[in-house]
Amino acid sequence: MKERILREYLQGQSCEAYLALGAHFAHEYGQEGVRFTVYAPNAEAVYLIGDFSEWNAWDMKRTPQGFWTIFVEGAQAGQLYKYRVKTEEGLFDRADPFGFYTELRPATASVVYDIDHFRWTDGAWMAARDKNYNRPLSIYEVHAGSWHIHPDKKDAKRFLSYDELTDTLLPYVRENGYTHVELLPLTEHPLDASWGYQVSGFFAPTSRYGEPLGLMRFVNACHKQGIGVILDFVPAHFVNNYSSLAKFDGSYLYESDDPALRDSEWGTTFFDFTKPHVVSFLKSALDFWLTYYHFDGIRYDAVSRLIYTCGDESRGLNEAGIWMLRSANYQLEQRHPGAMRIAEDSTIYQKVTAPVVYGGLGFDYKWDMGWMNEVLDYMKKRPDERGQFAQEILHPMEYFYSDIFLLPLSHDEVVHGKGTLWGKIYGTPDEKMRQLRAFWLYFFTTPGKKLSFMGNELASRREWDEKAALEWGLLSETAHEGFYRLNGALSALYGAHPALYKNDYNAESFSWMDTSRAGQAVFAYCRDSLDAEAPERLYTALNFSNRPVPGYEMPVRRLGMYEVLLHTEEPSFGGAGGFTQPVPAHLVRGKPCIRFDLPAMSGVLFREKSAQI
Repeated sequence: MKERILREYLQGQSCEAYLALGAHFAHEYGQEGVRFTVYAPNAEAVYLIGDFSEWNAWDMKRTPQGFWTIFVEGAQAGQLYKYRVKTEEGLFDRADPFGFYTELRPATASVVYDIDHFRWTDGAWMAARDKNYNRPLSIYEVHAGSWHIHPDKKDAKRFLSYDELTDTLLPYVRENGYTHVELLPLTEHPLDASWGYQVSGFFAPTSRYGEPLGLMRFVNACHKQGIGVILDFVPAHFVNNYSSLAKFDGSYLYESDDPALRDSEWGTTFFDFTKPHVVSFLKSALDFWLTYYHFDGIRYDAVSRLIYTCGDESRGLNEAGIWMLRSANYQLEQRHPGAMRIAEDSTIYQKVTAPVVYGGLGFDYKWDMGWMNEVLDYMKKRPDERGQFAQEILHPMEYFYSDIFLLPLSHDEVVHGKGTLWGKIYGTPDEKMRQLRAFWLYFFTTPGKKLSFMGNELASRREWDEKAALEWGLLSETAHEGFYRLNGALSALYGAHPALYKNDYNAESFSWMDTSRAGQAVFAYCRDSLDAEAPERLYTALNFSNRPVPGYEMPVRRLGMYEVLLHTEEPSFGGAGGFTQPVPAHLVRGKPCIRFDLPAMSGVLFREKSAQI
């Protein structure tokens, strides 16, 4: 099997190179030990150094294909090791590209580790999971290092461990109605401030939060509690440290030989997907996290850099990157049909979520960056000016059904001077909160699965800082505690009402009921479950202006009674008072409507309770 895997690795066909490369426990020559294998075809020599050799260099044997290998009798789990690579430029000590565990940064040695014997107990979850097209999908995006700061943290080395996150983060996610947690990159990285996006170890969960088995316990516990786990993964580039992949064997083994194609705007190095072994490397890394850690989905970071040359549309398509995406997504779909593949893609490239066999890239979801930019830009406007910019609310639905979109309010929107969601909104603190509550109703009731970064549920006032915990003290303030309650109430409604999640991607499930007042920043729409077994229609009315609309007449489909499910001005949410009684529909110019007062900067959600046919 190992020979087949290595052959496929060189051909760009392997999704399981991690079974042959790296450090693996083995029984050879009648002895127990570890077999080390690394690909370095252009090295003059490769030596193994580590605890087992007292860091003396041991010769590794080269195969004709450029693999170097050695069996170390008696090598033990927990021992540190590196490859010492001899090149024309000298000797360089490298971490294992396929290492399963590493030292805590700033140290860079790989660690011999047994990842094969964790006892999973999530069989029922794994058998039942799917893409969630017709299920609720509400994702809580988390940076594990700053969600909470460990109370004993004396320096930058102490974070909550994977087990501590199991005890704290998991209950919080459940209590707030999220269906999934998405973790910013956990692949090993040297710099805390990179949030994990400058990767040095593509097969190693970062040791900042503990050992690999701790991460497995976390995922297993999430599954047992009914919570899915998504991994943020970086397929486009890697950190340019010489302890990692950069010029690994003296040549540009993982990166391009062309300097114009190597450097990213983040100070990292782009992968070169014209090299078949690089395609296998990334496909194997993606498969590894789904296979060994049971992740329920992978969010691919910076997909635009794989679609276009260095992410620049003017430089043309990156055909090799597109091929890598199609090849990886096609094979992963065959190997993990229940796992989601999610593209963080800001381009207008077509068919990102179409199956590969139909000419698409094969993703299951695409982040709707256009929606995010337009609606947040709308909320920045003064309420009395928004009528001129109604298209920023209307336009996203014009293209929504061209791909399978997920609505992101992610970490990228609350950092680097962009302010928080609360901070972006125009007005006094009270006006900001009222508008944010209305916006949150819109977020949960408009089509598309949901993703929200940690702290959004608190209506954070301080921009996210990876060195500081969330502003948990805000929950002692009435307005923020009210918004937190609203977030929980909307999460519960979202999970309980099929009209908000079933047939999300069928154009007949959504219809504008009133855009005649869009110039006054007032909108109304209907969501329909289109489900014969669970028929349901919900209606949302939103007033993003600073003027109330007394006696607002919202069109509905049929006469009957309409129940108020949620009003953003309810006192429990920090509002001035809403209404909760059912509202009857009546004919207005021959069409059924319901009449109610719609306060400024508010929204209300109705359900068709009983109807006259």
